[in-house]
Amino acid sequence: MKLIVSICIFLLTFASEAQQLTFSEEALNDVFLSEANEETTFSEVLQKYRGKTVVIDIWATWCKNCITGMPKVKKLQKKYKDVTFLFLSLDKDTESWKKGISKYEMEGEHYYIPSGWKGGFCSTINLDWIPRYMIVNPKGVISLYKAIKADDKKIAKILNSK
Repeated sequence: MKLIVSICIFLLTFASEAQQLTFSEEALNDVFLSEANEETTFSEVLQKYRGKTVVIDIWATWCKNCITGMPKVKKLQKKYKDVTFLFLSLDKDTESWKKGISKYEMEGEHYYIPSGWKGGFCSTINLDWIPRYMIVNPKGVISLYKAIKADDKKIAKILNSK
């Protein structure tokens, strides 16, 4: 009986830790805003980088952990020059977002998520903390579903194996 209970607990834990490999239709159809104030769906953003490895950094200027993680992200950018870094902002407004890009000298592709935490993208990826790092491989499959630190060993492992 104890063995059965142990197996059930293991399977439930494993299932809850399983990572999504694709984005839901709701996430893909969520509308983002480019730095040029143009609306685009998340699907269109991903399509733009099809064939490339993409590191997604979900962040905000008000997020202390996001800001303290920036130097680590910059180290990743320096080491993995062939990787696209996609920054998705959950700032309260576009003015704060754009000022943050400049202030923190963030290089990469930038989009603002107007729908916020409760919108299609964030709710379907079960966003519960920022920063949140994800990796999408060149085929568009999610290689890393969740990391909350830029120096998470899983990030480097995936980027080294590409």
